[in-house]
Amino acid sequence: MESKNLKLTQKDYIGAALRSYLLQNSFNYNSYQGIGYLYSIMPGLQKIYADDQEQLKEKALANIEFYNVNPHMAPFVTSMQLAMYDHGEDIEDARSIKMALMGPLSGIGDSIAQFGIAPLFSTIFAGLAMDGMGFAPMGFWTSMLVSMFIIKISMGYLGFKLGTSIIDTLSTKISKISAAANIVGVTVIAGLATTFVKANIPIQYVSQMADGTEQVVALQEILDKIMPKLLSVVITIIVYYLIKKRNWTTYRLLALLFTIGILGSVLGVLG
Repeated sequence: MESKNLKLTQKDYIGAALRSYLLQNSFNYNSYQGIGYLYSIMPGLQKIYADDQEQLKEKALANIEFYNVNPHMAPFVTSMQLAMYDHGEDIEDARSIKMALMGPLSGIGDSIAQFGIAPLFSTIFAGLAMDGMGFAPMGFWTSMLVSMFIIKISMGYLGFKLGTSIIDTLSTKISKISAAANIVGVTVIAGLATTFVKANIPIQYVSQMADGTEQVVALQEILDKIMPKLLSVVITIIVYYLIKKRNWTTYRLLALLFTIGILGSVLGVLG
């Protein structure tokens, strides 16, 4: 790892933060924010790898993959990753930390923007509007824009400062940090899979007891006793296999899952 002759300045990191305003403009169901994320860091990549077009191409292709983070927190990630590239860190180490930051920062950003700042300003300016203050709607809009701008720039600066200081002091331990980030990422994804992938088998049968009563036996309850959320895990593994090994697109996966869901529901084998 070579950390001398750094090519990026604070201005480059702030530039990436400002470009993240267009993070959602190329949103699609294949890579989500992938194209917008690459757009945000592209000038930085071009500056770092100005003398090595193959490296530039490799880093660009690596960062056009699926990504989905709160837009206001994105500059923190872009700054951290650009700092790692500028210090010569391995592409997989940078990717691991980038992916590990996606979930936690999304939760923090959503909480701040949607459940903190927006309700606060809504309450203030709604009251002013009800009192007949004509500037209230524009005041709300301006306050939201300014506060989100401050957060975005602050995240970019914090990512730059934190990224460069951590890499300078922990350069020999980046691989271990990357491995830990991988573990965190897998844990978060596993939790999301079992929470948001909803699938159950409604098949059940009735058995006649010796005393003449009936006992209903549900197949889903039996599966849950063997391993809770087993069907959700199986579906997640199948989808992962199709993406990773068969290179299926999101649209193709959606068509498959919709077909299976509809047919399963009609036939009574999925609920």
